[in-house]
Amino acid sequence: MTGGGFTASANDFEAKVTPIVILSCIMAATGGLMFGYDVGVSGGVTSMGAFLKEFFPEVYIRTVEEKELESNYCKYDNEKLQLFTSCLYLAGLTATFLASHITRKQGRRATMLIAGFIFIAGVAFNAAAQNLLMLIIGRLLLGCGVGFANQAVPVFLSEIAPSRMRGALNIMFQLNITLGILFSNLVNYATNKIKGGWGWRLSLGLGGLPALFLTLGAFVVVDTPNSLIERGHLEEGKTVLRKIRGIENIEPEFLALVDACTVAKEIKHPFRNILDRRNRPQLLISIALHVFQQFTGINAIMFYGPVLFNTLGFTKDASLYCTVIIGAVNVISTVVSIYSVDRLGRRMLLFEAGVQMFLSQFVIAVIIGIKVRDHYDDLSKGFAVLVVVMVCVFVSAFAWSWGPLTWLIPSEIFPLETRSAGQSIAVCVNLLCTFLIAQAFLSMLCFFKFGIFLFFSGCILIMSAFVLFLLPETKNVPIEEMTERVWKHHWLWKRFAQDDSVKEEKVVTAD
Repeated sequence: MTGGGFTASANDFEAKVTPIVILSCIMAATGGLMFGYDVGVSGGVTSMGAFLKEFFPEVYIRTVEEKELESNYCKYDNEKLQLFTSCLYLAGLTATFLASHITRKQGRRATMLIAGFIFIAGVAFNAAAQNLLMLIIGRLLLGCGVGFANQAVPVFLSEIAPSRMRGALNIMFQLNITLGILFSNLVNYATNKIKGGWGWRLSLGLGGLPALFLTLGAFVVVDTPNSLIERGHLEEGKTVLRKIRGIENIEPEFLALVDACTVAKEIKHPFRNILDRRNRPQLLISIALHVFQQFTGINAIMFYGPVLFNTLGFTKDASLYCTVIIGAVNVISTVVSIYSVDRLGRRMLLFEAGVQMFLSQFVIAVIIGIKVRDHYDDLSKGFAVLVVVMVCVFVSAFAWSWGPLTWLIPSEIFPLETRSAGQSIAVCVNLLCTFLIAQAFLSMLCFFKFGIFLFFSGCILIMSAFVLFLLPETKNVPIEEMTERVWKHHWLWKRFAQDDSVKEEKVVTAD
């Protein structure tokens, strides 16, 4: 058990893979499509001349009219431009705490419905924006929608899926994020060619489509048995459980859910309870995973991919085209994760990807450091292709590991009584770190230059060590049996779970 890996045997509750589970997971996972589209679209429109000229004229002047006076690395360094991208995530981390309360009290389905409505309102503001204030208001509304969706969807997917397929079905959320990014990249590539300078409005406006899918899906799907039982609807929860499992003998799982919900109802303050000693391993792992995910540098590429390629001397069309290629690699690699996560396990995918991402970032830093200077670049076609290939190698590793598993693992390791609170904290940390990267990257690129990639590769070394020594394996473990079958068998975390067990035994003995 060196390195903290513990793999439980597949002592699963009986269940079939029913059409209603597949349909519900597909509909719910469109929340990821909504999030992904917004991640990808911002980078594309911020590289469009018409958009920059209308809202960020000082950046437009630097990139077009005074090109030779600016450092290659500093052409896009502008606080307002970064705020346009980053404010969404600041709103999201605030909204997720309200979303946690609604998720627990009104159900996962209600939270997804609210997410869709808010996001559609934000899209309307952005597509019709006449000034920077309207853009920012729209982005703030989009952030609230993202906060609600990211709170509810991963929990919904983990709870409705049979445990032996929980990883694959949960990763549908991440797959939809990658599809949303690819769709936005294709849209940006097409709208950039529209004459008249209004293509960016179409790019921003089409974000309403995935939000509409999520809203309609929330009307169709059933809420999870966990949520129904937790809110006191035992018979309805039992009926839904029988329907989604496709069998009659659902008593063992139903009783396990009732027991978990009984414990959950005794917890009046889940955010306070999550700080208890027995919940600290889950809390620490969830926070660490989301911090590490953002400090891989992935969103620097996803948000500012076209801008980054422009910095390296690519033309506008070539930059957007390369971003489409990267988006396609992102989608294909996420499918690899769906196939392998419940076979190879979470830890192996994360550690292998860490090695791959480190090497690719290091090679990118070396190439750019040698070939790109402040006022000229010597990035020949061969080296340009190599940079794109290395970015694809990096993105593929992220897409089958740290992308989906950062959302999967926190949604499955918390006990029911702190699950929504734990998911809120995980989402909050993710959005906070996303905000920091989005707000700081262009300034960091200007200051560190090629060294920014060395900074991210150093972070990847640290997170790979964390996986090796501190992350337990959770594949094929029923979601309500994590404590008994994972935490009590981990070389470090068992002291937290066992201490509570000893306390409970002493209380029983005293009684």
